[in-house]
Amino acid sequence: MFEEGIELRSIHGAENVFDLSLGNPLLEPPAEFKEALARLVADESPGTHRYMPNGGFPEVRASVAEVLSEESGVPFTGAEILMTVGAAGGINTILRSILDEGDEVVLIAPYFAEYTFYVEHQTGVAKIASCDENWLPDVESLEATITSRTRAVIINSPNNPTGVIYPESSVAAISAAIQRAEEKFGTEIYLISDEPYRKLIYTDAPYPFIFNHHPRSIVATSHSKDLGLAGERIGYVAVNPSDPGKTDLMDALNFSLRTLGFVNAPALMQRAVAAVQRATVDVDIYRKKRDLLYGALTQIGYECVQPDGAFYVFPKSPIPDDTEFVAQLQKELVLVVPGVGFGTPGFFRASYCVDDWVIEGAVGGFNEVFKQANS
Repeated sequence: MFEEGIELRSIHGAENVFDLSLGNPLLEPPAEFKEALARLVADESPGTHRYMPNGGFPEVRASVAEVLSEESGVPFTGAEILMTVGAAGGINTILRSILDEGDEVVLIAPYFAEYTFYVEHQTGVAKIASCDENWLPDVESLEATITSRTRAVIINSPNNPTGVIYPESSVAAISAAIQRAEEKFGTEIYLISDEPYRKLIYTDAPYPFIFNHHPRSIVATSHSKDLGLAGERIGYVAVNPSDPGKTDLMDALNFSLRTLGFVNAPALMQRAVAAVQRATVDVDIYRKKRDLLYGALTQIGYECVQPDGAFYVFPKSPIPDDTEFVAQLQKELVLVVPGVGFGTPGFFRASYCVDDWVIEGAVGGFNEVFKQANS
């Protein structure tokens, strides 16, 4: 879709193409980050840009642990933190550390499309469980999907593509299902939570962290969205301090980070984000864009669960073939992504991390294709 957008803009002009296909953060990093970065660039202390321990600068890991402890209520130290090349680098590092060839990883559809590739690249096999009509995990489906070869379950909340936040009750039910399976099969199963949208939330409810629900739990996250640093590729992995195998796991994570070729997370970005762990972009701007797009689509007649986080909506396609629907929208110069790529055909994802004029300009195309589908 990125390439299609480039081609359409070259033909029709950028102002006439309404691209809602990408989750490329619109908002610039907050002032605190820019100030921290400026200080670091001016710092001429020797060794600033050299190698450090593979897991990251000790002082950076300690800063991350301090703030994560405040947010989660779990007593982290730098020993449970690994700085990574974004959340994607973190997830690949985790999977490399825990999977033997043929081990299974359960994904809950709809899921971030690249999870399947991450699992396959690390010699695993992806298995798919389902959600209910509100995009909350179906625990019966999850239990039926777990086998003796299951090594991990990946959840993503707020979710890409739906924007739904899994409540505490869902996290507890998922964890209980995993623990029943561990007892049934005599195995150890990790719960991996992918959380790059954790601070992009539009409700007042506290975020439901996984750590108190399952001892073998790991968070992978990044500052791509909450600080607007997608291109800087900086994130971290946090291992539950209560995991009885955390020492071996941290050793494996450090080894995997190095041998996958990441070696370490970027030095300059580590130091920069350490100083701004409590900062975020202005989330209210994304909230207003959500209301603009969600309101327009539901007014036209699209069926959609209102997102409480991230910056996507995931409406039902007005025709059964979501790929054909996306093709029809493209003729109206509106770009979205078919749901089949997220393991859920019959729906489509539209991103609202774009300028308001893009959302407003897309409404006519959404309306036209909806009318065609219902004529």
